[in-house]
Amino acid sequence: MRYQLLGRSGLRVSEVCLGAMTFGKDWGWGADKHESFKIFEAYANAGGNFIDTANRYTEGTSEKYVGEFIESDRDHFVLATKFTLKGPQRRPQLCR
Repeated sequence: MRYQLLGRSGLRVSEVCLGAMTFGKDWGWGADKHESFKIFEAYANAGGNFIDTANRYTEGTSEKYVGEFIESDRDHFVLATKFTLKGPQRRPQLCR
């Protein structure tokens, strides 16, 4: 895994970010908790430390899972979340 410095913060952030929008099945598709953890674990084992989620991804399940997954090693991960998503959530449609 390659890393970049995050501005002048001194934080080393992996160039590949794990998007956690599909962590949870609340929208009728996505990964259950076990499968989400397997995805997270593969990413972390590859050296990834930058995770993106949001309060409305799978109605909050994504943030809940990510929080549980990184809890024991919180200082290792850089977490990006969108805290202002509110109101009626349009469910993303699968491409067919």
